[in-house]
Amino acid sequence: MPRSTTRTRWRLGLATTALLAATALVPVPAHAETVTDYAVTVDPAAQGAQIDDTMYGVFFEDINRAADGGLYAELVQNRSFEYSAVDNRAYTPLMSWTVDGAAQVLDDAGRLNDRNRNYLSLGAGSAVTNAGYNTGVRVEQGKRYDFSVWARAASGSTLTVSLQDAGGVLATARAVTVRKGGWARYRATFTATRTSSEGRLTVASSAATALDMVSLFPRDTYRHEPNGLRKDLAEKIAALRPGFVRFPGGCLVNTGSMQDYSEASGWQRARSYQWKDTVGPVEERAVNSNFWGYNQSYGLGYYEYFRFAEDIGAMPLPVVPALVTGCGQNRAVVDDALLKRHIQDTLDLIEFANGPVTSPWGRKRAQMGHPAPFRLTHLEVGNEENLPAEFFARFAQFRAAVEAKYPDVTVVSNSGPDDSGQTFDTAWQLNRDAGVAMVDEHYYNSPQWFLQNNDRYDSYDRNGPKVFLGEYASQGNAFKNGLAEAAYMTGLERNADVVKLASYAPLFANEDYVQWRPDLVWFNNHASWNSANYEVQKLFMTNVGDRVVPSTATGTPSLQGPVTGAVGLSTWATSAAYDDVRVTGANGDTLLSDDFSGDASRWTHTGGGSWSLQDGQYVQTDTAAENTMVFAGDTAWHDYDLRVKATKKSGKEGFLVAFGVKDTGNYYWWNLGGWNNTRSAVEQAVDGGKSTLISKAGSVETGRAYDIDVKVRGRQVTLYLDGQEWGSFTDDKPAEPFRQVVTEDDRTGDLIVKVVNAQSTQARTAIDLGGARVASRARVTTLAAAPDAVNTETGTAVAPVTSTFTGVANRFTYTFPANSVTFLRIGQR
Repeated sequence: MPRSTTRTRWRLGLATTALLAATALVPVPAHAETVTDYAVTVDPAAQGAQIDDTMYGVFFEDINRAADGGLYAELVQNRSFEYSAVDNRAYTPLMSWTVDGAAQVLDDAGRLNDRNRNYLSLGAGSAVTNAGYNTGVRVEQGKRYDFSVWARAASGSTLTVSLQDAGGVLATARAVTVRKGGWARYRATFTATRTSSEGRLTVASSAATALDMVSLFPRDTYRHEPNGLRKDLAEKIAALRPGFVRFPGGCLVNTGSMQDYSEASGWQRARSYQWKDTVGPVEERAVNSNFWGYNQSYGLGYYEYFRFAEDIGAMPLPVVPALVTGCGQNRAVVDDALLKRHIQDTLDLIEFANGPVTSPWGRKRAQMGHPAPFRLTHLEVGNEENLPAEFFARFAQFRAAVEAKYPDVTVVSNSGPDDSGQTFDTAWQLNRDAGVAMVDEHYYNSPQWFLQNNDRYDSYDRNGPKVFLGEYASQGNAFKNGLAEAAYMTGLERNADVVKLASYAPLFANEDYVQWRPDLVWFNNHASWNSANYEVQKLFMTNVGDRVVPSTATGTPSLQGPVTGAVGLSTWATSAAYDDVRVTGANGDTLLSDDFSGDASRWTHTGGGSWSLQDGQYVQTDTAAENTMVFAGDTAWHDYDLRVKATKKSGKEGFLVAFGVKDTGNYYWWNLGGWNNTRSAVEQAVDGGKSTLISKAGSVETGRAYDIDVKVRGRQVTLYLDGQEWGSFTDDKPAEPFRQVVTEDDRTGDLIVKVVNAQSTQARTAIDLGGARVASRARVTTLAAAPDAVNTETGTAVAPVTSTFTGVANRFTYTFPANSVTFLRIGQR
């Protein structure tokens, strides 16, 4: 945001003036007056909000191969030969395997068990080789790896198990004798003689043998569990010191069939994540078609989630299906018996977590190796449902059942997939009216949105439901994204009496299997690295404090002008036709008029898709392309009317009419029939990141011509559909780059002054601690980097720097670097 040349002045009391040097991090002498950019005033005597130990946590969802090939330490991909075209059209049961000789995957009565449907029949003298994840099976010299397999052979056989890469042997081969008879589990151990990220595991058989659950696990896993977690990834989560772990989703929970995995349901694979599928012996757990387009083994299941939360000292927070699908599916399941079964499953989950070993599910937990309860206190029902009335009718039944049997368990609701709009408002009203304890909000918006909305929770009802900010992120992994999130987090802490829990999302991304960006931690089969956003989260999560110390800060003058820009047309997975485009200035002068009777030379094509003139219309015909923007006009236009006729021809959605277009990453558009033709919204793109300004449910009819009119006046925009006002908004919130919050640590007595300076100029700041008696030294942690800096496997551009500042007094001046997050821990006497 541009800054005014007018500076905020702060008097120390005497007449002399000193200008703080540009690079100095030293206080101005107490006898001087200094010219500063900002002032922060702290009131240590005032009572601020208490901050719970569980304020910040993590959200784990199996997206971007976060589980199999990620946090779950198994090195063999498709170990149970269960990959299917239902998971991904490119999949076969031998995905990730190569065959030398005779081998086939069978689904018959010879299987290992009913829930493990497929197995491999390997011919005599034949072999299969597994390619692992990413570039292969990762092994490290001198480390041990545990191999296991379930096998049966009518006459007995010998399996030769080996590890190798293109350079040769990686470990001494092992011979495994398979006894004559039925299924049994066999084991062997390897010690790697070389380090490789391109290993292959081969199993060769001397005689016809059936194989299932072919596994290779590193011995060195997090906390050394036999079905354990990849150490470097688990340690990155533990280093955050999270207050809670939300799991397992996300869209995994509220998509697909709500039936079980059984013969009665036809062994449905595309199911919602149901906890009972994921406990017990791993070879007896169900498989699933992951919503994100791959197979999900459930080797990492509810028991492992509970154990991990306990290991890192975090509160477990599971999410169960509400029987209303979301994430673009938007269907309410009407089956009373099925609803009752899921409610009972939820009660059984609480018993599994907390019940005594004498209870059925407490006994199951003990049999898995954990007699002590897991101390479950919070449980969420549903995730981002777009049908608030249908969702809440079912949620109320879950809540009543849980509260009747387990009154100490908090049942968490949600407010849909957006930060505002019709669904959000309806869901919140239902939650308020019913006195729900906590509501989960989710949103992914541009950095500008986060800079503009620091005050979001200032106006929330202090006596209403508490907020769980279960998923949020700005749209990128550059440091500018982390800065915007850090600025927003100061508002979360300031409102800690309302916002009780918060977690960035998603957590993990395997760089070779990405469905969603941005993500907190990136990895491949041999390395992992922290995003810039991770460093921001870690700084906040490890320096929370126990209460807010009220404080105020001066702001940055805003120099906003009117909404300016050209006009545009686009589509998203849809073919649409446009006609009679007319742009007129506020004085009635024609700026653009195009009925497409000639050519389209005034339009510049910046997106994908295929545009052509057809029958006097401008038509985009590619129903696969997702942003097909064409624009026309002058980026300096302001205060104008845009009129256009739009007709959907085919495809998934409706049409997009853009205004205020500056370039391919900065514009507004009216998205009519978006989100699989379920709602319409105005979105603003800033540097490529989009946020929603206004949203309503609604769809677009195929073949119908719509009259669209957008009136831009100053920073106010009014939208008309077929002559009727559809909505309006005023985009006038400043994107404030300077934010702060102060908290106190009860254990150390420290005041923690947290300041975000999300601009490319330093911020000379006068800090008044309001009479607090403080030590002269402060421990300083600073994150500072270029706005576009990104951490990678080979380079860490964003990392914390610690230092000591010796100029602390009750009033002192500190210069916060450009593009920085700074925490000053100041001891109190």
